[in-house]
Amino acid sequence: MNLFNRKRINFRRDPIRFFAALLLVIPVACKKPTREEGASSGSVRLNALSGIYTTQQADEAEGVYTSACASCHGQDARGSEGGSPLLGSVFQSRWQDKSIGALFDVTKNTMPKNNPASLDDKAYASLVAFMLRINNYPSGDKPLASDKKDLEEILFGPPAPKRVPYKFTPRNTGEAITSIEGEWTQHRGDYASTNYSPLDQINRDNAKQLKIVWRWKTDNFGPTAEFNYEATPLMVKGILYTTAGSRRAVAAINAITGETLWTYRLDEGERTAYAPRQNAGRGVAYWRNDKDKDHDRILYVTPAYQLVALDAANGRPVTGFGVDGIVDLRRGLNLDPVKSVIGSTSPPIIVGDVVIIGSCFPPGLAPPSRKEVRGDVSGYDVYTGKKRWIFHSIPQEGEYGNETWGKESWKYSGNVGSWPPLSADPELGYVYLPMEAATGDFYGGHRPGDNLFSQSLVCLEAKTGKRVWHYQIIHHDIWDYDLPAPPVLANIVVEGKAIRAVAQVTKQGFVFVLDRITGKPVWPVEERPVPASDVPGEKTSPTQPFPTKPAPFERQVINEEVLIDFTPELKQEAIKIASKFKMGSVYTPIAVYNPPQMLGTLMLPCPTGGANWQGAVLDPGTNFLYVSSTTMIEAMALFAEPDVSDMDYVAWWTGGFGTGQGGPSGLPLAKPPWGRITAINLNTGEHVWMMPNGDAPDWVKNNPALKGIKLPRTGRPDRVGLLITKTLLFAGEGAGLYGAVGGGGNMFRAHDKSTGEILAEIQLPANQSGVPMTYSINGKQYIVLAIGAMDHPGELVALAVN
Repeated sequence: MNLFNRKRINFRRDPIRFFAALLLVIPVACKKPTREEGASSGSVRLNALSGIYTTQQADEAEGVYTSACASCHGQDARGSEGGSPLLGSVFQSRWQDKSIGALFDVTKNTMPKNNPASLDDKAYASLVAFMLRINNYPSGDKPLASDKKDLEEILFGPPAPKRVPYKFTPRNTGEAITSIEGEWTQHRGDYASTNYSPLDQINRDNAKQLKIVWRWKTDNFGPTAEFNYEATPLMVKGILYTTAGSRRAVAAINAITGETLWTYRLDEGERTAYAPRQNAGRGVAYWRNDKDKDHDRILYVTPAYQLVALDAANGRPVTGFGVDGIVDLRRGLNLDPVKSVIGSTSPPIIVGDVVIIGSCFPPGLAPPSRKEVRGDVSGYDVYTGKKRWIFHSIPQEGEYGNETWGKESWKYSGNVGSWPPLSADPELGYVYLPMEAATGDFYGGHRPGDNLFSQSLVCLEAKTGKRVWHYQIIHHDIWDYDLPAPPVLANIVVEGKAIRAVAQVTKQGFVFVLDRITGKPVWPVEERPVPASDVPGEKTSPTQPFPTKPAPFERQVINEEVLIDFTPELKQEAIKIASKFKMGSVYTPIAVYNPPQMLGTLMLPCPTGGANWQGAVLDPGTNFLYVSSTTMIEAMALFAEPDVSDMDYVAWWTGGFGTGQGGPSGLPLAKPPWGRITAINLNTGEHVWMMPNGDAPDWVKNNPALKGIKLPRTGRPDRVGLLITKTLLFAGEGAGLYGAVGGGGNMFRAHDKSTGEILAEIQLPANQSGVPMTYSINGKQYIVLAIGAMDHPGELVALAVN
């Protein structure tokens, strides 16, 4: 207590009383009690004059203050329009009767202003030490604790004895890059699409300390906000490059601070109305310009299918590429440049000096015609934008595979695009294309035959576009089981033999492991009989390929055994619902809608997976493949709709049993797990572990039909992107948007790679919507991922250990 302020004693008016009071105050103000003499001893209580922090601790906070606090409180800490002063009489009077714990609490919950509580407690304790020092409180030999309970025992106390102004120092305008330990130069980390990084600064010992260090928002990159933000940035030379918003703008971002450096937006005019997927896409490609190292290039595909080359340094179109930096991919395929409904949501891949671009289309349930645009794959010169080659995804007359399209259906059938990201082996000069189904997704009566190269993994020479080999994973697909993800390249050892392999995960829950030089299966693949279709005009393949190894990572049969069974009542209701549909194995044909007896076919996995575009990741040190997948039952049926399409049949969903609708009491029709992560050893083909990805969603926990039931860990039924590093496996819970209604969640987890054990959980501001990536600058590792939710526009968040 300050006796001078309380008594208002004046030396001139009453010198005797003044010196008497001074004798009372001097022992309290001058004595520097030890920590053992603190509150616990019942004697002198510690205060800010007791040397409660170290000089080194205050020094550690200077950089944090400059970057996170100075914008509000002023570079000299004397306050500004955005924040009160942190030194002087105003600050002293506010805190002198409070505890250091109270100052710590307010600092943590209000700073930085745009991202409170984003630092760890040690950093906030250092900031408090910094404020004590600039107010001239003495330092000591032990650092200030970061435990709020301990800090509550320390009073702020009387003002420091001297008033020395805090010295102004020039503001640090940005952290200089002194070293880059790890970049992220390809969409999935490398050409092999492993999504792996050898970085190990974030490990099992500190993963729990991960905090958000910056956020980058996409709200205004388009006429409306985009919520299902699926982009994965690249990081090269300290700069992130990404797409954003429904206009698919391109942005360069400071990888340390999250500051926007430049943006580019192309107005596509009338073409925009014919873009099949008007969204941000999944990212860009980066090309190192060996001829002019100051002008590397960013290449990306617009929603209306134009290839754009930008100068990586400033975002300006490259004038020597195409026409003012733009190549019209529709014209390159001899299509109507405005009204042809073809695009691409994935970034191109650059192999050598060739830019290779796939394609995507609108959903194929009910195409307006059996005559649709063909999804050819193109190669362009990275220097000039000149077209090098076209690979016909549906073989034309005289080309290999043309005979697999009966009744000359090759002339008019469409789709068979390669919409996921692509993979490549630059040493071999090969690029690997995961191909989709032909028109339409669920009825093939207008395209008899096996239909190459539909549902095939195709290997091309990147320089020429010449087919090297192909492997058809489904013959004559009528289930919309597109190859949904980039194939993963792995150098495996099987029974002592080294094999350059490629592993393709599928919607139906298989992993096809092939020799990536020859296309031959590593383990036998058996052609097994499958049910025939009874739909008029449809002729299904009598057999389909089944890998003998690895075992499926998803359920592939629908019967009473797989139906939800938390209670006998739920089980009986599930059986009753399922009895109205055709059930069977993974390749059971789609039935014609004929109510009330037949409402369609139950599909497991359903057309959204199994695996989907997030795909799998690989640890090249162990050759463990990790794949996320969903277990959802959906019902599909065929309809004759001449007013909708000139096809004999089109398809629609007739029941959503995956999440929150269609099943008994609004629950899923299948029993859990509904979302899982599976680890597979590619050297042996054996599963290592499987775990449900996430706890039961709230809409399941709170369902009245489950009152009193102790639920297991059910997993979240959603598309989840994985990241693998030298030390850990990282996984979110999915966005809960489009892929799985009621799925998703905002937890981001670090797992032990060997067992799946959860080592850390980080709560995100919204749900994971993109595949994570990682990099390291100045010895600090960052993890960046896209997030979004139904009420949360997409953004990028950066995580790091402070």
